[in-house]
Amino acid sequence: MTTVYRSAEGAEAVRRRYDALLGQWPVPHETRTLKTRLGDTFAVVSGPVGASPVVALQGSGGTAAHWLPDIATLAEHLRVHAVDAPGEPGRTVEARPPLGSPACAEWLDDVLDALELPRAAFLGTSLGGWWALDHALRRPERVTALVLVNPSGIGRRRVAPLLKFAAYSRFGAWGRRRSLAMVAKGSPADPGRRAVGEFTLATFEHFKPRLEPIPVFAVERLRALAMPVQAHFGAHDVLLDQRDAAAKLRRARPDADVRLAEDAGHFLPGWAESTAEFLKGEGS
Repeated sequence: MTTVYRSAEGAEAVRRRYDALLGQWPVPHETRTLKTRLGDTFAVVSGPVGASPVVALQGSGGTAAHWLPDIATLAEHLRVHAVDAPGEPGRTVEARPPLGSPACAEWLDDVLDALELPRAAFLGTSLGGWWALDHALRRPERVTALVLVNPSGIGRRRVAPLLKFAAYSRFGAWGRRRSLAMVAKGSPADPGRRAVGEFTLATFEHFKPRLEPIPVFAVERLRALAMPVQAHFGAHDVLLDQRDAAAKLRRARPDADVRLAEDAGHFLPGWAESTAEFLKGEGS
């Protein structure tokens, strides 16, 4: 029985492809299954033991394998724990706690406890950025630094592309390729990112994404962020109004390192180097 896939056979097909992609992980690593109150949580851990710890959270429809193109840069001087979120593809429990409920932060409390980390930096992209941001606001004492890469939860969500995606979904593989091309516009086409893109297409043949609205944090709430913040936004993100998000975060946290890439979309290039440098100084 599965709740987030269209069939048990589809779930197994995604997991087989996921395991194959993890086989391309470019740096030494270990996989761990963490016990949480929601159920088992899967993580891939890379980087020097004793280095500044980072919990990395991928977006909707994503897995730890989506860090594959950037993990060598991140894990050179950081201990990166790439975690599959609940209710998403991969090997974590299929439970989907409501976004905005305390259950999201409680799950990440359990993740940190299972990793024996009193505190860590958090790195999140897209919906993973929302998870990281929610945890930073609810548990500031456990978050040493926060990096957001085209996060949900700050800028306005764009509706028109969602309608196009719904229309394209009727056309099978061609429609999925067309939707991904819209989202990935402007993204570099190196081998690692091509492999992740192909995996994403295969995943959405079988996976049922979340449809609930994503809570948006007001400027007044964002002002409560108590840790160093770096954020990367793509001005041509088709899913989110990231110009609005960048301006909003700058109003809330004038001291934050906020970067708006004028020629980039939802899949941002070139953020990993500056993030690694930022977290080397802030993540311990």
